[in-house]
Amino acid sequence: MSLIRSYYSSSIHGFLVSSVEEIIGKLTLGNDFSLEQSQRQAWEEEIRILKSVLPGFTGSVYFEYSIPRMGQRIDVLLLIGPVIFVLEFKVGEKEFTSYARDQVWDYALDLKNFHETSHDSFIAPVLIATKAASNYPAIATTPQNDNLLFPINSSVGQLRYTIDQVLQFADGADIVQESWETGRYCPTPTIIEAAMALYNGHSVSEISRSDAGAINLGQTSEAVAQVIRTSRDYSHKSICFVTGVPGAGKTLVGLNIATTHIDKTNDMYSVFLSGNGPLVAILREALARDKVQKVKNSGGRIKKGEALSDVKMFIQNVHNFRDECLVDESRPPVEHVALFDEAQRAWNLEQTAGFMSRKKHRPNFNQSEPEFLISCLDRHPDWAVVVCLVGGGQEINTGEAGISEWIEALNRNFRDWHIYISPQLTDSEYGAGELLEGIKSKANIQYIPELHLSVSMRSFRAENVSLLIKQILDLDRIAAKETLAKVRKKYPIYITRDLDKAKRWLKTQARGSERYGIVVSSQAERLKPHAIDVKSPMDPIHWFLDSKEDVRSSYYLEDVATEFDIQGLELDWVCVTWDADFRYTEKGWDHRAFVGCKWNQIRKAERKIYLKNAYRVLLTRARQGMVIVVPPGDSEDPTRLPEFYNPTFDYLKSIGVEVI
Repeated sequence: MSLIRSYYSSSIHGFLVSSVEEIIGKLTLGNDFSLEQSQRQAWEEEIRILKSVLPGFTGSVYFEYSIPRMGQRIDVLLLIGPVIFVLEFKVGEKEFTSYARDQVWDYALDLKNFHETSHDSFIAPVLIATKAASNYPAIATTPQNDNLLFPINSSVGQLRYTIDQVLQFADGADIVQESWETGRYCPTPTIIEAAMALYNGHSVSEISRSDAGAINLGQTSEAVAQVIRTSRDYSHKSICFVTGVPGAGKTLVGLNIATTHIDKTNDMYSVFLSGNGPLVAILREALARDKVQKVKNSGGRIKKGEALSDVKMFIQNVHNFRDECLVDESRPPVEHVALFDEAQRAWNLEQTAGFMSRKKHRPNFNQSEPEFLISCLDRHPDWAVVVCLVGGGQEINTGEAGISEWIEALNRNFRDWHIYISPQLTDSEYGAGELLEGIKSKANIQYIPELHLSVSMRSFRAENVSLLIKQILDLDRIAAKETLAKVRKKYPIYITRDLDKAKRWLKTQARGSERYGIVVSSQAERLKPHAIDVKSPMDPIHWFLDSKEDVRSSYYLEDVATEFDIQGLELDWVCVTWDADFRYTEKGWDHRAFVGCKWNQIRKAERKIYLKNAYRVLLTRARQGMVIVVPPGDSEDPTRLPEFYNPTFDYLKSIGVEVI
């Protein structure tokens, strides 16, 4: 059975013999929101245009076709012959704006990438400005040669001509409506897209993959929800550890639980907490902008400050939550459920005590951040749940305790808490194996396989990217070579010595509003000759959210993001520019920090781990492909000698990464 994803669907013949009133009536019934006069008038205009254009064609027509990943709808979708036509009408407009062009291209890309029965079909995105002068549009496929056409600008008078030209251009068997409609929609949204879709009422099943290759996010969310229900019903205090490879959707699980229990009056009210400042700021801003736009589209008005205040309680910085709990150390927080994103990055005792002494004037504070956060929820007299979303090998800053501190805190002071664990938490990358071994016989521990997300959803083109990066960083050359051979069939990875070549590559790969940008290590201090200064401040909100026209956006390829800016987030296409802080040698990685006017050896094991993890973060941010720039160095600059860079370039090349 096919999922009804449009407000109105019919054969073209059925559409042509139906009255405008009948079609409007069905559209109105499908619409979940109050119908504005402007929307009704737009539908009437679209129907009138198509009734004049479609006679003589056979196929199917869909109005307001849902794209849940984007939280939007395609104005009209047509199936004619071997082609899927994606029509975006700009009623009353004379111009074809770049924004509207990207909009229709994004819709077509969504079908191409995520709708099973659209993968191999010709897809023609068509932008119609209803007041534009007649023109003769050009028909051409994009350089990727995957049957997706460049967006076509069409006037109303040339729309029939446009459809005819595309049908002459395309080849292949006619699309069968019934088969096409039953195709699975398997999206992999960015975390920003996911947050907006969930906040606007979509379910996690609508915006995530559901194929057999991965434990479904819905299953993981349900496993966590069951822990919450059990804890409430039996008055338990519980902690739940969700693990996953980079990009597997751990944050999405947390956001799903938080949006499910967003009602403050409900005893299962939840809060999503993160110590990742850029992530919190970007998600809040994205949700607020989206809310303002939706209110505006429905004819209302809301100030962005108002919209921001609504989302601030839903997504909080973990340090703000901590500070609120310090005000009255006997009062429990309003939330019974706290979801901690990137729980492995919580502060150890030394870091927490130092901060409390310097910033909060509490010189004798004696709890690590995990211990204090558990104690806050433990104040509830009846029940509480802490959900730790855990990434392995991603501690990148001084004082980050890793997951072991959570386990030790439970052992010290919260022995009555029930513990629900992903079986993979014992893996070496999480650093908690020995501690877990010591408590595995306790009666209140339960291992739940669904609490681990094993497949990366970030790289929907290739699931093994995180494995490849692990093998590269672990210097497992043979395994990396084998994995790369599989990955690059769908996920391009290139290396170059030329940053300008890399920039051109990014721009030719990205289609529609697919986002691209340059990322570098925070220790990459000798990239200044390439106009990259890691000390120059950038605003993550502008970098991640603003359009191609904004010089502060990632698209401009001027400002760069470090591992601190980009952890937990992603881009479609990434340029990783590699400096001499992390150098390949035959004896292993050489870890360096630039101090004064020279590179100093890093000797502390902890700092070496942070630097390696920084590159792990940088190399796993791309959803669709990446280019790695290893500069050539300069024999006249002792801080950028070619021998600092050449071995790294040669190592990556030896694995099989292609050169541009």
